[in-house]
Amino acid sequence: MLFAQPWWVNLLILIPVVSFYFWRRERLAIDWKTLIAAAAFAAAFGFVEAACVDYLRGNVPSLQSLTIQPSDLANPQALHILPDRLLKTETFREAATIIMLIAVPFIGARRARERWALFLWCFSIWDLVYYAGLWATIHWPTSLRDIDVLFLIPRPWFAELWYPVLVSAATILAVMLGTQGSSGGHLRNSFAKGANHRLASFPVSDAGR
Repeated sequence: MLFAQPWWVNLLILIPVVSFYFWRRERLAIDWKTLIAAAAFAAAFGFVEAACVDYLRGNVPSLQSLTIQPSDLANPQALHILPDRLLKTETFREAATIIMLIAVPFIGARRARERWALFLWCFSIWDLVYYAGLWATIHWPTSLRDIDVLFLIPRPWFAELWYPVLVSAATILAVMLGTQGSSGGHLRNSFAKGANHRLASFPVSDAGR
């Protein structure tokens, strides 16, 4: 099949052409550091998608022969019965996820302290949404006392779920409190500048006349 289906999919080739036409008229205000960070995010995200397909096409059939439940996969004693291919895919998927979370701060902030805060912010939200998604899809965890494999890098981490949930929630709160004063300061400065500008432009009558 030479052309894509449906027909309008073939028009997608016009997107880079039209975009570059407008970019030539006004150059993009994006530096190479931002492009490299965004490329790292995109590459890692691509591998995460590939890992999902690998689960569906390769790892799920191999797991069907094992008499285990989804909740059993979080059991520390269950790791040794999992196929090596699954563990290898999961290890690289975790590494790709961390790359994605690190790339975001380099795109969104300039200084190291703000990048660190953005990384913690993204990591904590990702962590909480991950468990919420598991609960909504496979009805696990059933309790915050359930044990989970938190990471496989550099070696397996295990903990009851209340611990990572607590750490992530506390981290989100810390970032919010850490930015509150800064945001308030910017608002106060903006208000003060606006007030001074309005006072300067306000007509003042000459009392001596």
